[in-house]
Amino acid sequence: MTDINTNNAVDPLSGYRLEGSQEAAKKGDLGKNEFLELMIAQLENQNPLEPQDNGAFISQLAEFSALEEMQQISSTVDSFSEQFQSSQALQASAMVGRNVLVPGADSPLLSDGTISGMIDLPSGTSNLSVSILNGSGELVRRIDMGQQFAGSVPFSWDGKNEQGDVMPNDRYTIKAESKTSTGSEQLDTLFASQVISVSIAQGGGAVTLNLAGLGSVPIESVREIN
Repeated sequence: MTDINTNNAVDPLSGYRLEGSQEAAKKGDLGKNEFLELMIAQLENQNPLEPQDNGAFISQLAEFSALEEMQQISSTVDSFSEQFQSSQALQASAMVGRNVLVPGADSPLLSDGTISGMIDLPSGTSNLSVSILNGSGELVRRIDMGQQFAGSVPFSWDGKNEQGDVMPNDRYTIKAESKTSTGSEQLDTLFASQVISVSIAQGGGAVTLNLAGLGSVPIESVREIN
């Protein structure tokens, strides 16, 4: 009787594994087609004395199914992402020419020589004040607005200092402060400006609004559209 020694037998898949590994390395990942071809080759070239175990075969089928599902999910997510970015870009383009309210700490004088905006007041205060500082950080004007309730509080500066002199056309820092039981609290200020254009990052990335006098801001920072 002739004995069949499988220990020294040449692995019929060795060449395929090498070729498949090299091809997968070129692509970076093992795709579902390569996975299926590898599994078929394994079945065709299995040792007749030691056939493929049913459990192992089912496990490979499960891996193949999971791989295909993951690829489908990835494709769906990419599609949703592209649709969202397209929708966001369309909404942003419709904002050109409109006025938006965005957070900020400084603003240039408007064409009428004034600066106006809103103060985000989280809770009521016995005294709300606004300080205007020039580009050198010097106090130009302080406006006491008295008692205010929580909410968005409008403010306006006429562009004049404490002596009534008209200030030059420049950027001015606006600091809002409320008096509390424990001292004082710095508050966020918001400014209104017109959207003059929209920028979209290469590859469908972040959408940025270019505002007159205020520069560029991300679309997510817009608090109000008029």
